[in-house]
Amino acid sequence: MLNQKLLSEINKDEEFTLFLLINKYETKTSKTGSSYLSLELRDKSSVISAYYWENYEGLLKDIEQNKIVKVNGVLQDFNGLPQIKIKRIRVATDEDKVSVEDFLPVSQRVLEIMIQEFNDVVNSIHNQYLRKLLEEIFSGKRLNDFFNVPAGSNWHHAYLHGLLEHTLEVVKICELMCEIHPEINRDLLITGALLHDFGKTQELNYDASFNYTDKGKLIGHITICALEVEKAILKVENFPEDLKNQLIHLILSHQGKLEYASPVIPKTLEAIVLYHADELSSKSNAYKYAIKSEMNKNGRWTKFIKLADTSLYIPDVNNEFNNSFEEDSI
Repeated sequence: MLNQKLLSEINKDEEFTLFLLINKYETKTSKTGSSYLSLELRDKSSVISAYYWENYEGLLKDIEQNKIVKVNGVLQDFNGLPQIKIKRIRVATDEDKVSVEDFLPVSQRVLEIMIQEFNDVVNSIHNQYLRKLLEEIFSGKRLNDFFNVPAGSNWHHAYLHGLLEHTLEVVKICELMCEIHPEINRDLLITGALLHDFGKTQELNYDASFNYTDKGKLIGHITICALEVEKAILKVENFPEDLKNQLIHLILSHQGKLEYASPVIPKTLEAIVLYHADELSSKSNAYKYAIKSEMNKNGRWTKFIKLADTSLYIPDVNNEFNNSFEEDSI
């Protein structure tokens, strides 16, 4: 296992030498007409933009996306965002004994425990049609992808097994709401919770980086999931039409608003619960790790976070929030 400092631990103006993974790269031209190499580099903790001016042309024949490079550089601040000024860079060799897995973040939850929780939830579905549908969808390679893919590329649960972790969180929130509101169709809601982000198994790559597939960019995970569910329902004999429509509505509306890419807004009791459960799980995780990424730096506020539309308050370094992160570090 690679033993080196994390990008999130590097301070502004600090010089460092680290192995990093290339997320993407391209050549660009500055306002003065000079060309340079622009990269996006990552480790388990962060993805940071970088640039390289010096004789980069010779490097182009060796680098490619998802390749590991050894970088000597300085962490700078550009328009409020961290950026790496590269001084020296080379492609890693076999002698360096580093692998792609060293740079991909992983869920801190034990995978085997999460898989057992998932199986227990599936087995708790009493409706025969919904149970058969889940068994049809969650099988073979599709199940393996579901257990491994992240829930996002960089916002929430953006690590291996992240989709499984996120799904189980959503299920738990929905189960609580079923206890509070017994009028909820529990089997329908929990099935929707299990399936709502299933389309991300085809929307995101997870072998060497968390990038969007062509299918993911063209269609999106919501539509992918709805199509997959409707196709699988055809294999379940006599699946009720109304149940199908309500389940697909859960999938299509789970992001809550048209401007959030949901084709429809929630129009059933189960749909509004699923939307807020999904929102609570994703935002809590995203805020938690956004705060953690800047916890050891000066100041009590994070940088402005575009997806949150605000900066976030950083608690006292000695409080329980910080201590729990030290035990749960990535």
